[in-house]
Amino acid sequence: MKLNNNEAKAVLRQVRVSPQKLNLVAQMIKGQNAIKAMEKLLYCKKRIAVDVRKTVQSAISNAQNNGGLNPEKLIVKEAFVGSSIRLKRFMPRGRGRSGIIYKPFSHLTVIVKEEA
Repeated sequence: MKLNNNEAKAVLRQVRVSPQKLNLVAQMIKGQNAIKAMEKLLYCKKRIAVDVRKTVQSAISNAQNNGGLNPEKLIVKEAFVGSSIRLKRFMPRGRGRSGIIYKPFSHLTVIVKEEA
């Protein structure tokens, strides 16, 4: 994906949470001011909000250092989640059978954009 001059991104890979749970937090900050999104994630009660906050902070830093953008004018343009590997684990069940348990991993991409 090609970024414009007024955009920056940060990617969090192989985070140990299901994509569905991560997507709940990612959609919460989409379209908001980046600084306000950081404050919102600070008080979010979900465990993954800490990692999402670090990723937004990284995107803001990338915009500031690599693109020379103003951090106060940044908004979260996109925050999307992709699925990654799934670990398979087995749990013993009745009558000698086994039940499969999936432990999913996810990717998170945050793109921030400077509003004119």
